[in-house]
Amino acid sequence: MTGVHRRHVLALAAAATMLAAPQVSMAQAGKAAVTIGLVLEPAPGLDPTTAAAAAIGEVVHYNVLEGLTKINADGTVTPLLAESWSMDPDGKSYTFKLRQGVKFHDGEAFDSSDVKFSFERAKAEGSTNKAKKTVFDNISSISTPDAATVILTLAKPDGNFPFRMGENTAVILDPKSAAGTATKPIGTGPYRFDDWRKGSAIILSRWEGYRDAKAAPIKRATFRIISDPAAQVAALLAGDVDTFPRGIGNQAVKQMQADPRFAVVLGSTAGKGILAINNRKKPFDDVRVRRALMHAIDRKAFIDGVLEGYGVPIGSHFAPTDAGYVDLTGQYPFDPEKAKALLKEAGVATPLNVTLTLPPPPYARKGGEVVAAMLAKVGVVARIENVEWAQWLGGTFKGNFDLSIINHVEPLDYLQYTNPQYYWGYDSAAFRDLASKHASTTNAKERQKLFGDLQRQLATDAVNAYIFNPQNVAISKKALKGVWPHSPIFANDLSTWRWQ
Repeated sequence: MTGVHRRHVLALAAAATMLAAPQVSMAQAGKAAVTIGLVLEPAPGLDPTTAAAAAIGEVVHYNVLEGLTKINADGTVTPLLAESWSMDPDGKSYTFKLRQGVKFHDGEAFDSSDVKFSFERAKAEGSTNKAKKTVFDNISSISTPDAATVILTLAKPDGNFPFRMGENTAVILDPKSAAGTATKPIGTGPYRFDDWRKGSAIILSRWEGYRDAKAAPIKRATFRIISDPAAQVAALLAGDVDTFPRGIGNQAVKQMQADPRFAVVLGSTAGKGILAINNRKKPFDDVRVRRALMHAIDRKAFIDGVLEGYGVPIGSHFAPTDAGYVDLTGQYPFDPEKAKALLKEAGVATPLNVTLTLPPPPYARKGGEVVAAMLAKVGVVARIENVEWAQWLGGTFKGNFDLSIINHVEPLDYLQYTNPQYYWGYDSAAFRDLASKHASTTNAKERQKLFGDLQRQLATDAVNAYIFNPQNVAISKKALKGVWPHSPIFANDLSTWRWQ
Protein backbone atom coordinates (compact mmCIF):
# COMPACT_ATOMS: atom_id res chain seq x y z
CA MET A 1 0.00 0.00 0.00
CA THR A 2 1.50 3.37 -1.00
CA GLY A 3 1.76 6.23 1.51
CA VAL A 4 -0.78 8.41 -0.36
CA HIS A 5 -3.29 5.61 -0.75
CA ARG A 6 -2.84 4.59 2.89
CA ARG A 7 -3.51 8.16 4.10
CA HIS A 8 -6.66 8.28 1.92
CA VAL A 9 -7.96 5.03 3.46
CA LEU A 10 -7.19 6.22 6.96
CA ALA A 11 -8.95 9.53 6.31
CA LEU A 12 -12.08 7.73 5.06
CA ALA A 13 -11.98 5.48 8.13
CA ALA A 14 -11.68 8.46 10.45
CA ALA A 15 -14.58 10.22 8.73
CA ALA A 16 -16.72 7.12 9.03
CA THR A 17 -15.93 6.93 12.72
CA MET A 18 -16.91 10.58 13.26
CA LEU A 19 -20.18 10.11 11.41
CA ALA A 20 -21.07 6.97 13.34
CA ALA A 21 -23.51 7.15 16.24
CA PRO A 22 -21.77 8.13 19.47
CA GLN A 23 -21.89 4.68 21.05
CA VAL A 24 -18.67 3.81 22.93
CA SER A 25 -15.31 5.35 22.11
CA MET A 26 -12.28 3.09 21.72
CA ALA A 27 -10.85 4.55 24.91
CA GLN A 28 -14.04 3.78 26.80
CA ALA A 29 -14.18 0.28 25.34
CA GLY A 30 -10.62 -0.31 26.50
CA LYS A 31 -11.54 0.67 30.04
CA ALA A 32 -14.32 -1.90 30.09
CA ALA A 33 -12.28 -4.86 28.85
CA VAL A 34 -8.87 -6.44 29.23
CA THR A 35 -6.95 -9.03 27.26
CA ILE A 36 -4.57 -11.20 29.25
CA GLY A 37 -1.76 -13.27 27.78
CA LEU A 38 -1.74 -16.90 28.91
CA VAL A 39 1.34 -19.02 28.16
CA LEU A 40 -0.32 -22.43 28.57
CA GLU A 41 -3.86 -23.49 27.79
CA PRO A 42 -5.60 -25.06 30.79
CA ALA A 43 -5.73 -28.83 30.44
CA PRO A 44 -7.72 -30.94 30.38
CA GLY A 45 -10.44 -28.57 31.60
CA LEU A 46 -11.29 -25.67 33.92
CA ASP A 47 -11.91 -27.61 37.13
CA PRO A 48 -8.95 -27.06 39.50
CA THR A 49 -10.35 -29.64 41.91
CA THR A 50 -9.87 -32.49 39.43
CA ALA A 51 -6.82 -31.47 37.36
CA ALA A 52 -3.28 -30.40 38.24
CA ALA A 53 -2.44 -27.71 35.65
CA ALA A 54 -1.59 -24.37 37.26
CA ALA A 55 -2.96 -22.56 34.20
CA ILE A 56 -6.49 -23.48 35.32
CA GLY A 57 -6.12 -21.27 38.37
CA GLU A 58 -4.85 -18.40 36.24
CA VAL A 59 -8.28 -18.20 34.63
CA VAL A 60 -10.90 -19.29 37.15
CA HIS A 61 -9.43 -18.90 40.65
CA TYR A 62 -10.91 -15.92 42.55
CA ASN A 63 -12.62 -14.85 39.31
CA VAL A 64 -15.18 -17.60 38.70
CA LEU A 65 -14.52 -19.97 41.59
CA GLU A 66 -13.91 -19.02 45.23
CA GLY A 67 -12.83 -20.81 48.38
CA LEU A 68 -13.22 -20.18 52.08
CA THR A 69 -10.11 -18.03 52.23
CA LYS A 70 -8.06 -15.88 49.88
CA ILE A 71 -4.29 -15.79 49.38
CA ASN A 72 -3.22 -12.26 48.52
CA ALA A 73 -0.32 -11.01 46.40
CA ASP A 74 1.87 -10.66 49.50
CA GLY A 75 1.08 -14.20 50.65
CA THR A 76 -1.24 -13.19 53.49
CA VAL A 77 -4.51 -15.06 54.00
CA THR A 78 -7.84 -13.24 54.41
CA PRO A 79 -11.52 -14.31 54.50
CA LEU A 80 -13.42 -14.93 51.26
CA LEU A 81 -16.48 -17.19 51.39
CA ALA A 82 -15.76 -17.49 55.09
CA GLU A 83 -16.28 -14.30 57.09
CA SER A 84 -13.97 -15.56 59.82
CA TRP A 85 -12.42 -18.69 61.29
CA SER A 86 -11.01 -19.93 64.56
CA MET A 87 -8.70 -22.80 65.51
CA ASP A 88 -8.94 -24.97 68.60
CA PRO A 89 -5.83 -24.98 70.85
CA ASP A 90 -4.85 -28.50 69.71
CA GLY A 91 -4.61 -27.27 66.10
CA LYS A 92 -6.93 -30.01 64.88
CA SER A 93 -10.28 -28.25 64.59
CA TYR A 94 -11.16 -25.19 62.50
CA THR A 95 -14.53 -23.47 62.67
CA PHE A 96 -15.46 -21.35 59.66
CA LYS A 97 -18.28 -18.81 59.79
CA LEU A 98 -19.65 -18.36 56.27
CA ARG A 99 -20.90 -15.29 54.42
CA GLN A 100 -24.66 -15.29 54.11
CA GLY A 101 -26.70 -14.27 51.08
CA VAL A 102 -24.06 -15.54 48.62
CA LYS A 103 -25.28 -17.14 45.42
CA PHE A 104 -23.77 -19.17 42.59
CA HIS A 105 -23.96 -17.83 39.04
CA ASP A 106 -26.95 -20.09 38.30
CA GLY A 107 -28.90 -18.66 41.23
CA GLU A 108 -28.31 -21.53 43.67
CA ALA A 109 -27.71 -20.38 47.25
CA PHE A 110 -24.33 -20.99 48.89
CA ASP A 111 -24.25 -22.48 52.39
CA SER A 112 -22.37 -24.96 54.55
CA SER A 113 -23.76 -27.95 52.65
CA ASP A 114 -21.78 -26.84 49.58
CA VAL A 115 -18.55 -26.82 51.59
CA LYS A 116 -19.29 -30.30 52.93
CA PHE A 117 -20.10 -31.58 49.43
CA SER A 118 -16.99 -30.04 47.87
CA PHE A 119 -14.57 -31.41 50.46
CA GLU A 120 -16.17 -34.86 50.57
CA ARG A 121 -15.87 -34.93 46.79
CA ALA A 122 -12.20 -33.95 47.06
CA LYS A 123 -11.39 -36.74 49.51
CA ALA A 124 -13.58 -39.44 47.95
CA GLU A 125 -12.07 -42.60 46.54
CA GLY A 126 -11.10 -41.96 42.94
CA SER A 127 -10.71 -38.21 43.45
CA THR A 128 -8.06 -36.67 41.21
CA ASN A 129 -7.72 -33.52 43.32
CA LYS A 130 -3.98 -32.92 43.53
CA ALA A 131 -4.34 -31.97 47.21
CA LYS A 132 -6.31 -35.12 48.09
CA LYS A 133 -3.53 -36.88 49.99
CA THR A 134 -1.88 -33.81 51.46
CA VAL A 135 -4.96 -31.81 52.52
CA PHE A 136 -8.32 -33.52 52.17
CA ASP A 137 -7.39 -36.98 53.41
CA ASN A 138 -6.29 -35.21 56.60
CA ILE A 139 -9.86 -33.98 57.20
CA SER A 140 -11.33 -36.62 59.49
CA SER A 141 -14.78 -35.06 59.86
CA ILE A 142 -16.91 -32.25 58.43
CA SER A 143 -19.82 -30.99 60.49
CA THR A 144 -22.36 -28.33 59.57
CA PRO A 145 -24.29 -27.32 62.69
CA ASP A 146 -26.11 -24.66 60.67
CA ALA A 147 -26.15 -23.15 57.18
CA ALA A 148 -23.48 -20.59 58.05
CA THR A 149 -21.06 -22.78 60.03
CA VAL A 150 -18.58 -25.47 59.00
CA ILE A 151 -16.34 -27.32 61.47
CA LEU A 152 -13.41 -29.16 59.92
CA THR A 153 -11.61 -31.63 62.17
CA LEU A 154 -8.15 -32.78 61.11
CA ALA A 155 -6.44 -36.08 61.84
CA LYS A 156 -3.14 -34.22 62.26
CA PRO A 157 -2.65 -30.53 63.05
CA ASP A 158 -1.84 -28.31 60.06
CA GLY A 159 -0.77 -24.77 60.84
CA ASN A 160 -0.98 -23.97 57.13
CA PHE A 161 -4.62 -25.04 56.85
CA PRO A 162 -6.13 -21.54 56.31
CA PHE A 163 -3.59 -21.08 53.49
CA ARG A 164 -4.57 -24.45 52.00
CA MET A 165 -8.20 -23.35 52.01
CA GLY A 166 -7.21 -20.42 49.76
CA GLU A 167 -5.64 -22.61 47.08
CA ASN A 168 -7.58 -23.49 43.94
CA THR A 169 -7.88 -27.14 44.97
CA ALA A 170 -10.27 -26.00 47.74
CA VAL A 171 -12.76 -23.90 45.74
CA ILE A 172 -16.40 -24.48 46.61
CA LEU A 173 -18.75 -25.98 44.03
CA ASP A 174 -22.49 -26.58 44.06
CA PRO A 175 -23.70 -30.20 43.83
CA LYS A 176 -26.01 -29.36 40.90
CA SER A 177 -23.27 -27.93 38.67
CA ALA A 178 -20.03 -29.51 39.95
CA ALA A 179 -19.91 -32.27 37.33
CA GLY A 180 -19.78 -29.72 34.51
CA THR A 181 -17.04 -27.53 35.98
CA ALA A 182 -14.35 -28.68 33.55
CA THR A 183 -16.24 -27.25 30.56
CA LYS A 184 -18.58 -24.72 32.17
CA PRO A 185 -17.45 -23.62 35.63
CA ILE A 186 -20.18 -22.13 37.82
CA GLY A 187 -19.05 -20.45 41.01
CA THR A 188 -19.67 -17.56 43.37
CA GLY A 189 -16.97 -15.21 41.99
CA PRO A 190 -17.27 -11.75 40.40
CA TYR A 191 -16.94 -13.18 36.87
CA ARG A 192 -18.88 -15.82 35.03
CA PHE A 193 -17.63 -18.11 32.32
CA ASP A 194 -18.68 -17.13 28.79
CA ASP A 195 -16.75 -19.09 26.20
CA TRP A 196 -13.69 -21.27 25.56
CA ARG A 197 -12.34 -21.18 22.02
CA LYS A 198 -9.98 -24.13 22.23
CA GLY A 199 -6.41 -23.25 21.35
CA SER A 200 -7.22 -19.56 21.17
CA ALA A 201 -9.02 -17.83 24.04
CA ILE A 202 -11.15 -18.10 27.17
CA ILE A 203 -13.66 -15.32 27.87
CA LEU A 204 -15.16 -14.21 31.18
CA SER A 205 -17.69 -11.45 31.81
CA ARG A 206 -18.53 -9.57 34.97
CA TRP A 207 -21.38 -11.13 36.93
CA GLU A 208 -23.83 -8.45 37.90
CA GLY A 209 -25.19 -10.56 40.75
CA TYR A 210 -21.91 -10.51 42.69
CA ARG A 211 -22.28 -9.61 46.36
CA ASP A 212 -19.90 -6.62 46.12
CA ALA A 213 -21.20 -4.17 43.52
CA LYS A 214 -17.97 -2.15 43.64
CA ALA A 215 -15.76 -5.12 42.76
CA ALA A 216 -14.58 -5.95 39.26
CA PRO A 217 -14.62 -2.67 37.30
CA ILE A 218 -13.41 -4.66 34.26
CA LYS A 219 -16.52 -5.94 32.47
CA ARG A 220 -14.95 -8.43 30.09
CA ALA A 221 -11.73 -10.44 30.34
CA THR A 222 -10.25 -12.39 27.45
CA PHE A 223 -7.42 -14.82 28.15
CA ARG A 224 -5.44 -15.29 24.93
CA ILE A 225 -3.31 -18.42 24.75
CA ILE A 226 0.10 -17.58 23.26
CA SER A 227 2.92 -20.03 23.98
CA ASP A 228 5.49 -18.83 21.45
CA PRO A 229 7.84 -16.21 23.00
CA ALA A 230 8.15 -14.17 19.80
CA ALA A 231 4.38 -14.13 19.36
CA GLN A 232 3.95 -12.99 22.98
CA VAL A 233 6.10 -9.91 22.39
CA ALA A 234 4.43 -9.21 19.05
CA ALA A 235 0.98 -9.35 20.67
CA LEU A 236 2.01 -6.85 23.35
CA LEU A 237 3.62 -4.47 20.88
CA ALA A 238 0.60 -4.61 18.56
CA GLY A 239 -1.79 -3.89 21.43
CA ASP A 240 -3.54 -7.23 21.01
CA VAL A 241 -2.69 -8.16 24.61
CA ASP A 242 -2.77 -5.76 27.56
CA THR A 243 -0.72 -7.81 30.00
CA PHE A 244 1.30 -10.95 30.55
CA PRO A 245 1.08 -11.31 34.34
CA ARG A 246 3.61 -14.16 34.31
CA GLY A 247 5.39 -16.68 32.14
CA ILE A 248 6.52 -14.47 29.26
CA GLY A 249 9.99 -15.26 27.93
CA ASN A 250 12.56 -13.33 29.94
CA GLN A 251 14.32 -12.41 26.71
CA ALA A 252 11.59 -9.80 26.28
CA VAL A 253 12.25 -7.94 29.53
CA LYS A 254 14.86 -5.43 28.39
CA GLN A 255 12.95 -4.64 25.19
CA MET A 256 9.73 -4.01 27.09
CA GLN A 257 11.50 -1.97 29.80
CA ALA A 258 12.67 0.40 27.05
CA ASP A 259 9.12 0.87 25.73
CA PRO A 260 7.35 3.76 27.55
CA ARG A 261 3.93 2.18 26.96
CA PHE A 262 4.62 -0.69 29.36
CA ALA A 263 5.35 -1.29 33.02
CA VAL A 264 7.68 -4.21 33.75
CA VAL A 265 7.53 -5.40 37.35
CA LEU A 266 9.88 -8.02 38.77
CA GLY A 267 8.55 -9.87 41.79
CA SER A 268 8.88 -13.08 43.77
CA THR A 269 7.36 -16.51 43.17
CA ALA A 270 6.94 -19.78 45.04
CA GLY A 271 8.36 -21.63 42.02
CA LYS A 272 10.84 -24.47 42.22
CA GLY A 273 12.41 -25.18 38.83
CA ILE A 274 13.71 -28.73 38.78
CA LEU A 275 15.12 -31.47 36.65
CA ALA A 276 12.50 -34.03 37.66
CA ILE A 277 13.90 -37.54 38.02
CA ASN A 278 11.92 -40.77 37.87
CA ASN A 279 13.08 -42.41 41.10
CA ARG A 280 11.34 -45.68 40.14
CA LYS A 281 13.46 -46.26 37.03
CA LYS A 282 16.94 -47.73 36.88
CA PRO A 283 19.53 -46.33 37.22
CA PHE A 284 17.79 -43.35 38.86
CA ASP A 285 16.69 -45.53 41.79
CA ASP A 286 20.33 -45.25 42.93
CA VAL A 287 20.89 -42.04 44.94
CA ARG A 288 24.46 -41.82 43.58
CA VAL A 289 23.11 -41.42 40.06
CA ARG A 290 20.71 -38.67 41.15
CA ARG A 291 23.52 -36.92 43.00
CA ALA A 292 25.64 -37.17 39.86
CA LEU A 293 22.95 -35.33 37.91
CA MET A 294 22.95 -32.58 40.53
CA HIS A 295 26.73 -32.15 40.28
CA ALA A 296 26.48 -32.07 36.46
CA ILE A 297 24.28 -28.97 36.40
CA ASP A 298 25.70 -25.46 36.58
CA ARG A 299 22.79 -23.59 38.16
CA LYS A 300 24.24 -20.13 37.56
CA ALA A 301 24.86 -20.86 33.89
CA PHE A 302 21.28 -22.13 33.58
CA ILE A 303 19.80 -19.04 35.24
CA ASP A 304 21.96 -16.65 33.21
CA GLY A 305 21.49 -18.43 29.88
CA VAL A 306 17.87 -19.54 30.13
CA LEU A 307 16.24 -17.04 32.50
CA GLU A 308 18.37 -14.04 31.50
CA GLY A 309 19.48 -13.87 35.13
CA TYR A 310 15.94 -13.47 36.52
CA GLY A 311 16.11 -16.16 39.17
CA VAL A 312 18.14 -17.58 42.04
CA PRO A 313 19.59 -21.07 42.56
CA ILE A 314 17.94 -23.52 44.98
CA GLY A 315 19.16 -26.73 46.59
CA SER A 316 15.90 -28.36 47.71
CA HIS A 317 12.19 -28.22 46.92
CA PHE A 318 11.66 -24.92 48.74
CA ALA A 319 11.59 -21.32 47.56
CA PRO A 320 13.55 -18.52 49.27
CA THR A 321 10.21 -16.87 50.11
CA ASP A 322 9.15 -19.89 52.23
CA ALA A 323 9.33 -19.39 55.98
CA GLY A 324 12.23 -21.43 57.33
CA TYR A 325 14.04 -21.62 53.99
CA VAL A 326 17.55 -23.07 54.17
CA ASP A 327 20.09 -22.41 51.40
CA LEU A 328 21.40 -25.86 50.44
CA THR A 329 22.91 -24.96 47.08
CA GLY A 330 26.38 -25.70 48.43
CA GLN A 331 25.58 -29.38 48.97
CA TYR A 332 25.92 -30.17 45.26
CA PRO A 333 28.23 -27.62 43.65
CA PHE A 334 28.79 -27.80 39.91
CA ASP A 335 31.46 -30.50 39.61
CA PRO A 336 31.48 -32.61 36.42
CA GLU A 337 34.36 -34.75 37.67
CA LYS A 338 32.46 -35.60 40.84
CA ALA A 339 29.44 -36.46 38.68
CA LYS A 340 31.52 -38.85 36.58
CA ALA A 341 32.97 -40.47 39.70
CA LEU A 342 29.52 -41.03 41.20
CA LEU A 343 28.24 -42.63 38.00
CA LYS A 344 31.26 -44.93 37.95
CA GLU A 345 30.78 -45.77 41.62
CA ALA A 346 27.15 -46.68 40.89
CA GLY A 347 28.29 -49.03 38.11
CA VAL A 348 26.67 -47.00 35.35
CA ALA A 349 28.19 -47.61 31.94
CA THR A 350 28.52 -44.45 29.86
CA PRO A 351 27.24 -43.18 27.59
CA LEU A 352 23.97 -43.52 29.47
CA ASN A 353 21.08 -42.88 27.07
CA VAL A 354 18.00 -41.23 28.58
CA THR A 355 14.97 -39.27 27.42
CA LEU A 356 14.46 -35.66 28.53
CA THR A 357 10.78 -34.73 28.15
CA LEU A 358 10.08 -31.02 27.83
CA PRO A 359 6.73 -29.18 28.11
CA PRO A 360 6.19 -25.93 26.12
CA PRO A 361 7.34 -23.10 28.47
CA PRO A 362 10.58 -21.37 27.37
CA TYR A 363 12.37 -22.27 30.63
CA ALA A 364 11.81 -25.94 29.75
CA ARG A 365 12.42 -25.92 26.01
CA LYS A 366 15.48 -23.66 26.12
CA GLY A 367 16.53 -25.05 29.48
CA GLY A 368 16.36 -28.57 28.14
CA GLU A 369 18.98 -27.80 25.51
CA VAL A 370 21.25 -26.31 28.17
CA VAL A 371 20.82 -29.21 30.60
CA ALA A 372 21.30 -31.80 27.86
CA ALA A 373 24.63 -30.19 26.94
CA MET A 374 25.72 -30.25 30.60
CA LEU A 375 24.71 -33.89 31.06
CA ALA A 376 26.55 -34.90 27.88
CA LYS A 377 29.81 -33.73 29.44
CA VAL A 378 29.52 -36.36 32.17
CA GLY A 379 28.43 -39.18 29.87
CA VAL A 380 24.63 -38.87 30.07
CA VAL A 381 23.17 -38.54 26.58
CA ALA A 382 19.71 -36.98 26.81
CA ARG A 383 17.41 -37.38 23.82
CA ILE A 384 15.07 -34.41 23.88
CA GLU A 385 11.34 -35.07 23.49
CA ASN A 386 9.22 -31.92 23.15
CA VAL A 387 5.58 -32.46 24.13
CA GLU A 388 2.50 -30.28 24.46
CA TRP A 389 1.14 -29.51 27.90
CA ALA A 390 -1.70 -32.03 27.69
CA GLN A 391 0.81 -34.73 26.73
CA TRP A 392 3.03 -33.84 29.67
CA LEU A 393 0.09 -34.09 32.06
CA GLY A 394 -1.12 -37.33 30.50
CA GLY A 395 2.30 -38.98 30.32
CA THR A 396 5.10 -37.48 32.39
CA PHE A 397 2.81 -36.51 35.26
CA LYS A 398 1.53 -40.09 35.30
CA GLY A 399 5.09 -41.35 35.86
CA ASN A 400 5.98 -42.23 32.26
CA PHE A 401 9.35 -40.49 31.85
CA ASP A 402 13.07 -40.56 32.60
CA LEU A 403 13.85 -36.87 33.14
CA SER A 404 11.87 -33.67 32.68
CA ILE A 405 12.24 -29.96 33.37
CA ILE A 406 9.34 -28.32 35.16
CA ASN A 407 8.65 -25.36 37.43
CA HIS A 408 6.52 -26.42 40.39
CA VAL A 409 4.62 -23.25 41.22
CA GLU A 410 2.41 -24.34 44.11
CA PRO A 411 3.52 -22.88 47.45
CA LEU A 412 4.48 -25.22 50.30
CA ASP A 413 4.04 -28.27 48.09
CA TYR A 414 6.77 -30.28 49.84
CA LEU A 415 4.05 -32.63 51.11
CA GLN A 416 3.90 -34.14 47.61
CA TYR A 417 7.09 -35.94 48.64
CA THR A 418 5.06 -37.89 51.24
CA ASN A 419 3.10 -39.50 48.38
CA PRO A 420 4.95 -42.48 46.82
CA GLN A 421 2.47 -42.45 43.93
CA TYR A 422 3.40 -38.91 42.89
CA TYR A 423 5.00 -38.79 39.47
CA TRP A 424 8.65 -38.78 40.57
CA GLY A 425 8.10 -41.90 42.71
CA TYR A 426 9.92 -40.92 45.91
CA ASP A 427 9.19 -43.38 48.73
CA SER A 428 10.85 -42.35 52.00
CA ALA A 429 9.59 -43.33 55.45
CA ALA A 430 12.16 -40.93 56.93
CA PHE A 431 10.72 -37.96 55.04
CA ARG A 432 7.15 -38.94 55.88
CA ASP A 433 8.11 -39.15 59.56
CA LEU A 434 9.64 -35.66 59.47
CA ALA A 435 6.56 -34.26 57.73
CA SER A 436 4.29 -35.86 60.33
CA LYS A 437 6.34 -34.43 63.20
CA HIS A 438 6.34 -31.00 61.58
CA ALA A 439 2.56 -31.06 61.14
CA SER A 440 1.90 -32.09 64.74
CA THR A 441 4.32 -29.66 66.37
CA THR A 442 3.00 -26.32 67.59
CA ASN A 443 6.29 -25.10 69.10
CA ALA A 444 7.60 -22.43 66.71
CA LYS A 445 11.28 -23.20 67.32
CA GLU A 446 10.77 -26.92 66.78
CA ARG A 447 8.71 -26.32 63.64
CA GLN A 448 11.52 -24.16 62.24
CA LYS A 449 14.08 -26.89 62.95
CA LEU A 450 11.92 -29.58 61.36
CA PHE A 451 11.31 -27.38 58.32
CA GLY A 452 15.07 -27.27 57.81
CA ASP A 453 15.30 -31.05 58.34
CA LEU A 454 12.67 -31.60 55.65
CA GLN A 455 14.70 -29.56 53.17
CA ARG A 456 17.93 -31.34 54.07
CA GLN A 457 16.31 -34.78 53.67
CA LEU A 458 15.19 -33.99 50.12
CA ALA A 459 18.64 -32.63 49.27
CA THR A 460 20.44 -35.62 50.79
CA ASP A 461 18.24 -38.01 48.84
CA ALA A 462 18.65 -35.85 45.69
CA VAL A 463 15.09 -36.75 44.79
CA ASN A 464 15.23 -34.30 41.91
CA ALA A 465 17.91 -31.93 40.64
CA TYR A 466 16.90 -28.58 42.15
CA ILE A 467 17.93 -25.70 39.89
CA PHE A 468 16.11 -22.37 40.15
CA ASN A 469 13.52 -20.17 41.80
CA PRO A 470 12.33 -17.80 39.05
CA GLN A 471 11.43 -14.18 39.51
CA ASN A 472 7.93 -13.21 38.48
CA VAL A 473 7.97 -10.99 35.39
CA ALA A 474 4.72 -9.06 34.93
CA ILE A 475 4.46 -6.88 31.81
CA SER A 476 1.41 -4.64 31.45
CA LYS A 477 0.26 -1.47 29.76
CA LYS A 478 1.02 1.36 32.16
CA ALA A 479 -2.63 2.36 32.46
CA LEU A 480 -3.65 -1.09 33.69
CA LYS A 481 -3.54 -1.27 37.48
CA GLY A 482 -4.01 -4.14 39.92
CA VAL A 483 -1.85 -6.84 38.28
CA TRP A 484 -0.03 -8.77 41.00
CA PRO A 485 3.69 -7.90 41.26
CA HIS A 486 4.38 -11.20 43.01
CA SER A 487 3.07 -14.68 42.32
CA PRO A 488 2.59 -16.60 45.59
CA ILE A 489 0.07 -18.73 43.69
CA PHE A 490 -0.91 -18.90 40.02
CA ALA A 491 -3.92 -16.61 40.03
CA ASN A 492 -5.07 -13.40 38.34
CA ASP A 493 -7.42 -11.67 40.76
CA LEU A 494 -9.37 -9.54 38.28
CA SER A 495 -11.65 -8.11 40.96
CA THR A 496 -9.26 -5.22 41.65
CA TRP A 497 -7.96 -4.67 38.10
CA ARG A 498 -8.85 -1.33 36.56
CA TRP A 499 -7.83 1.11 33.84
CA GLN A 500 -6.50 4.40 35.08
